[in-house]
This record gives sequence, structure tokens and C-alpha cells, in this order.
Amino acid sequence: MSSPRTSPATVNTTAPAVARLRGWLQERDLAVFRSVADRHWPGADPLLPKLSRSANHGLLWFGAAAGIAALGSSARSRRAALRGVASLAVASAAINTVGKGAVRRERPIADLVPVVRQLKRQPITTSFPSGHAASAAAFATGVALESKGWGAVVAPVALAVAASRVYTGVHYPSDVLAGAALGVGAAFALRGVVPTRGQLPAPGRPPGEAPALPAGKDLVVVVNQESGTATATASLVREALPAAEVVEVPPEELSAAMEKAGRGRALGVCGGDGTVNLAASVAATHGMPLAVFPGGTLNHFAYDLGIETVHDTATALTAGDAIKVDLGRFRPGPRGADGADGYFLNAFSLGVYPELVRTREHWSPRIGGWPAGVLAAFHVLRGRRPLEAELQGRRRPLWLLFVGNGLFQRVGPAPGRRHNLADGLLDVRVVHGGRTPALRLLAAAVAGPLTRSPAHAAVRRRRVRIGGLAPGTPYAYDGEVAHSGTELTIDKLPEALTVYCPMPT
Repeated sequence: MSSPRTSPATVNTTAPAVARLRGWLQERDLAVFRSVADRHWPGADPLLPKLSRSANHGLLWFGAAAGIAALGSSARSRRAALRGVASLAVASAAINTVGKGAVRRERPIADLVPVVRQLKRQPITTSFPSGHAASAAAFATGVALESKGWGAVVAPVALAVAASRVYTGVHYPSDVLAGAALGVGAAFALRGVVPTRGQLPAPGRPPGEAPALPAGKDLVVVVNQESGTATATASLVREALPAAEVVEVPPEELSAAMEKAGRGRALGVCGGDGTVNLAASVAATHGMPLAVFPGGTLNHFAYDLGIETVHDTATALTAGDAIKVDLGRFRPGPRGADGADGYFLNAFSLGVYPELVRTREHWSPRIGGWPAGVLAAFHVLRGRRPLEAELQGRRRPLWLLFVGNGLFQRVGPAPGRRHNLADGLLDVRVVHGGRTPALRLLAAAVAGPLTRSPAHAAVRRRRVRIGGLAPGTPYAYDGEVAHSGTELTIDKLPEALTVYCPMPT
């Protein structure tokens, strides 16, 4: 059977209609462009051309991202800055590889715009769509997807950059609208691949019983004076919870201060993961709820709870909202066979990681946390030999043994957040001995949480036994470093700790 063919009458009717529509759109586009060119905009002549130039090659947005990350007081701000830059990169790639080549539209005639508005260096690429508008929209949308507050700050600047492209005469209005639409689409496309924090499922939250403490009444908050942003966070705690007692002490006095505070109705802690680890041990021993205020460099435990600001914890305290979480345990503890058990909220590790932690802590006060981490990784992986240990009854060389308190899920290309803090299981990852430790560690990070290969393996266990260790072998737990005897046993205390935590809406 022959396929139906479009009649000549249909072709003759459709083609002129499309041509008329295209012509009408071009006329309206030019009319709006002329209207903008003819109108005087008070104060815009010295501002918009400079703003337009500052956005060349994304420099304005890279600077904005650095400012958001530096000025923001939470991980949400840093995620917003990172997502904004990543969205910009996706939009720029789409514009430069597809957009500019698909529609080869010439730029507007520069003479239609007053000389004072014109850019000193006129663009030489095609006009449709606007790359500046795409980058501005992508960055602003990416930031807003993670933080509405910072999105509201960035949006007017992005709108002004987009408008400046018409104002300076380098784009037609439709170029800007199409570029902005592509930028917004790029940000949402990236979100489809790498979800925002709000899209991820809420962590496992078995409910816990804790007293409501409006304004922080009967709460004692112990603050580590030398931990990250703890001192600044302590000021926010005093403002949000005026009835709470806030005690700031140096690291050597933390244990005594927490034991004293452990006689109250609830224990609060402000510091990094090591400080929170100590507070969790005291709270679990005394059977009292723990209130965590993120004030360290990384704050893994607080962020996995969904606590990113002082307001989050204050809200939970006021309502009496709390959950139960598992507590990792290792025996013997840091004081040896005669001391108490050791506990961890995040992770326990053997191998290269303890030395990495020690080197990072040495350099971080001088050059900052992240640069110190990079320097430590380079130093530790150079010239190291694998650790010899007996794992689950089998002796083997190991570069790294990582035991997580709960399964660490992926957030983008690397393992990150835990969705369930009370699953009763340990996330065990092993990087086997061999040459090229850096490549083996990288492969373990990229491959995911539950994989096996000749270089690495990841399994879930309730208990891990390690033997055949050389006495004094360093190990790390929640960022703290101690030294082992010849054997270690690692397990969990299910739902052993009650923590104040805002309930998901």
C-alpha cells in the first residue's frame, strides 16, 4: 500500500502561514529591540555594560559562587554554590556545542544603540541563543534549587545580566529568552542526574522520647573552643536558646565538662565529629538525649540527621522531636584493654586513613581544612606499604579498612549521605594491598557502596573481627586517632542513642 501524500493545496496553505508567523515574530523582536535602544534608562548606562562584561567566561558567577561558599554559614550554602557552577557548566556546554551552530543568526546592528552603551569588544559569535543569559539563568536556578535564600539574592543579578545583553545591543530579546530557557533547563537536567538534598529520601527515623525544652531550658551545651566555627555557632545558640547554659571549654577540658553536664535533662554539643563523638558516648552512658549543633569543619553526623543550622536543632528542642540512632562500637577502646569501649557515630578505619587524618590535622590550622586534606593525601599515599592484618579469619595486606555506622549512599560521584541511621548494619569497605594505592582508593570510591573486585570489596556486616595487628597500629574513629593492640572487634549498639532532630515535613 502506498503511503498517503500531502496534497499541493496543503503545502501551499502551510508554507505561507509559517513564513508569515516567522516574519511577524521577527518584526516584534526587532520592535522590542528598537524600543529598548530608544528609551533612556536612568543609571543604567554606567552599570549594565560593566555588568555584562563582568559575566564574560562566567567570571561573575565563579566569583558569586566563591562568595556564597565563604559567606554562607551552612553546608546548604556550599551545595548551592557548587550546583550553581555545575549548572552553568552544563548550560555552557549545550550552548557552545549545539545552540550556536543550530541557528546562525546575525547580531543586531550596533548603530541602533547609543555609543555609550556599546561594549568595547563586540562578540563575533552568532546571536542565537544568548550564552550570557543561559549562564545567568543556569547559575541562578542551580543556586535556588539548593537554597531559596541565596537564589533570591542571585536572581536579580542574573536578570540584570540577561537584560544587559539587549541593552548593550549585542542580542535580540528572543536570543535572551531562548538562552534563559536553556539555562533553566540545564539546571533541572542536572538535578535529574544529581539530585538536590531535598530530593533525597529522609534518613531512617525511629522515634525517640525526649523532653521538650523551649528556649533551651534545662539544656547544657558544651562547646569546643578550637573546633571549626564552634565559637561563632555558640553565639547563635545563645540567641536562639536564651535559657540554655552554654559552656565553652578547650579540648582538654571537654570530657570533664560533658560528664558534669550529663547530670541534666539533655546534653548539647557544638563542635566537629570528634567532639560530637565524645558527647554521644556520655549521653548514651547516662541515657539522656543529645542535641547537636554543627560547629566543626565537616559535621557529617549532623548533616546526615538533616541538621544544618542552629535553627534546625532549636526547632527540634522546642517541639521535643527526637529519633534513635545506632552507635558503632569497637573493643578494646582507645584506652586499651583496661579502659571502656570505644564508640563511633560515622566511621572507623585502619590503614592509610589514620595517617591522613593526623597529617590533615597538623596542616589545617595553617592552610585550611580542604587544602590540608589534599596535601595529606599526597603525603600519605607516597611511599606507603600496605597494612598486614587478619580480617574475618584470613590474613591479607590492606591499604584501607573502612567500617561505616550504617550504609553510606551516593550523592553524585562519591559516597556521601546515610539514608538510614538505625539499620543495625556496618558498611565495610576494604582496599586490598598491592601497587598504586592511589588508583585503588579512587576505584573504590567510584565503584560504589556494594561492589567486589580484585582491588576492593564492600559488604554489610553486623560484626567485624580484626587480628594479627602490630601493637600500636594507628586507627581512626570519627576523625580521632588512637592506637590498637593486636586485636579489635567492631559491632553496633542498635538504637542506643537518642538525638534531637527536626521531623520532616
